[in-house]
Amino acid sequence: MAAIPTEEQCTYYRRNIQGSRFTTRLTKYTTSIPPLSGTQSVLIRVQAVSLNYRDANILNGTNPWPTLPNGIPCSDAAGCVLAVGSDVVDFVVGDRVMPIFDQKNLTGLEQERAWLGGEIDGVLATHLVFDEQKLVKVPECLSYDEAACLPCAGVTAWSAVAVEGSVKSKVSVLVQGTGGVSLMAMKLASAAGCRVIVTSSTSKKLQRAERMSAGPPISTINYQMIPNWHEEVVRRNGGKGVDIVFENGGMSSIMQSLQAAAVHGIISQVGYLGQQNPSLLEGFVPLLIERAITLRGINLGSKQDFIAMNRLIAATELRFHDVIDKVFGMEDAAAAMEYVWSGNHIGKVVIKMS
Repeated sequence: MAAIPTEEQCTYYRRNIQGSRFTTRLTKYTTSIPPLSGTQSVLIRVQAVSLNYRDANILNGTNPWPTLPNGIPCSDAAGCVLAVGSDVVDFVVGDRVMPIFDQKNLTGLEQERAWLGGEIDGVLATHLVFDEQKLVKVPECLSYDEAACLPCAGVTAWSAVAVEGSVKSKVSVLVQGTGGVSLMAMKLASAAGCRVIVTSSTSKKLQRAERMSAGPPISTINYQMIPNWHEEVVRRNGGKGVDIVFENGGMSSIMQSLQAAAVHGIISQVGYLGQQNPSLLEGFVPLLIERAITLRGINLGSKQDFIAMNRLIAATELRFHDVIDKVFGMEDAAAAMEYVWSGNHIGKVVIKMS
């Protein structure tokens, strides 16, 4: 068992949702480094944490799912192994690692969940201890900042564009939006050789998306300028619907997504950011049946999905630095949360923990 550094201390944040503003809803603490919790545990020094909208939503008190009162926020991190238990076999001191978002989702068959930063403590800390089963290695081509974007946004994106455990080349993929998960999906599909079409309401965001291709050129559609964007998708795809739709709007866009998808296509329902009005779903079931569409809900992914995604990243040397919108220091964690809540970012927001 490797010795735990004694010259360092652990700094971490806990939620205080009684505060009136984001700046008063995070409380910082300093304590000794946590000890290894067992012979298969791993101590990591966190280098970077990335934020998801969920983190700001929880801090704002508007998250609909159960959370740990005054818990440590955030779910996505990357760090370096400082010490390992005597029975650890997959990691050694110095390895770069990431925790899996759902600490119980190893194979995808588990019926319970434990989401970091939600019902269990998260990762906004300089030192953390995990069982080795709950960690994966960082692909060599990625920085800590890039790797920190993978556990939630990356794995969710992968699950949305992968079919039977892999992303197939030469299929067509429609990605809605230019948020962090959307951009990750766009890059993963592009790197695999897919034909990608991206929709957004802002031309500036679409121009940035075009520059981020990791493979074939990316086609973009401003749905504010082209309200019948589903017809434009079909036209851009040579008169045929796309094979996979990364659906992010919910009720406000699902009918058009059905019409933009190929017969026997797949719609991956990732979010519901648009207006949720049941009257918008008139004709939904007949159209779903007529087009023989597979509609699947996307709720992150398993450790096995994470590993499969990392294989593609390593094989293509895919980088995600262009997905990162802004980097904050650890002392500015509350400001980073407020920035995510504002919605002014394009892509991912990262907190450096060193």
